[in-house]
Amino acid sequence: MKPSPEVPLPVEPEIDTLHAEEFARELRRASDTLPPRINIDAESVEQGLAKLVLTLIEFIRRLLEKQAIRRMEGGDLSPEQIEELGLALMKLEEKMQELKAQFGLAKEDLNLDLGPVGRLI
Repeated sequence: MKPSPEVPLPVEPEIDTLHAEEFARELRRASDTLPPRINIDAESVEQGLAKLVLTLIEFIRRLLEKQAIRRMEGGDLSPEQIEELGLALMKLEEKMQELKAQFGLAKEDLNLDLGPVGRLI
């Protein structure tokens, strides 16, 4: 008869920090802010996903807009490129308005709370 392979026992994670108490306190604070149970239904999942995706698109749109302005002011773009870029940004803004309306989201809804870092937008 073959010997059965040994199953490793679970190991308590070690906290490798000089501030173990502070870490534990922050971890407890974070877990206390989470709801004890997450209600998942098809509509809230769809809206939550739409909110996340549209927030990221809005963030990227703003970055592109700032970069376009920088390039325009720097003289890196021809008048035709400026026109094309302006039209592309306008179309993106229109599409964002359509998608926000479709999912019942307002401009204020498109943001992420990054905790201690602050808000994304």
